[in-house]
Amino acid sequence: MRVILAEDSTLLREGLVRLLVEEGHEVVASVGDGEALLSTTAAHRPDVIVTDVRMPPTHTDEGLRAALEIRKRWPEIGVLVLSQYVEKRYAADLITGDGERVGYLLKDRVAQVGEFLDALDRIAAGGAAFDPEVVRRLLARTTHTDPLAKLTVREREVLEKMAQGHTNPGIAESLFISLSAVEKHVNAIFDKLGLASTAGYSRRVLAILRYLGS
Repeated sequence: MRVILAEDSTLLREGLVRLLVEEGHEVVASVGDGEALLSTTAAHRPDVIVTDVRMPPTHTDEGLRAALEIRKRWPEIGVLVLSQYVEKRYAADLITGDGERVGYLLKDRVAQVGEFLDALDRIAAGGAAFDPEVVRRLLARTTHTDPLAKLTVREREVLEKMAQGHTNPGIAESLFISLSAVEKHVNAIFDKLGLASTAGYSRRVLAILRYLGS
């Protein structure tokens, strides 16, 4: 896999480069700001970019805005946001784009290297990978306007697993319920949210998040 890293912390950036190289990936560039991320992406057209949110010069949202621009210009390139922060508006914009090859993980919550590498592989293969905390914050709404208030506790649990990128068998295993029960809950969720069912879990996740981000 050909990867570009965007991270303003030199120590972390070099550590990620070494990790990915050791795992057999090709890091075609590593940069420290959003502008350089755009220029190197244009030059190298990697399979996936990994970017922090806050980078120079303002240390606010340069990386995430660069990621959105990359999604717009080169939708075939996967985008994994790896940050300490959840920028809700831009995160929703990122997730509600064209639907695939996208992820958002929180640095402090990636407990094992394998989780990061698995997420990267999933995104490169056309899937999605979201930290549960990112999903929880995106799903947070006031009850009087929140369509999620229509859902049962179990349906909300299933929905959060869906938004994290789990397949129906994965949800069944995680929640210790049958596959048919998961399918029943999924259909109920789509009915209550007024969403048409689509094939493929990443499309399903993005359809839900598109609705939630509207």
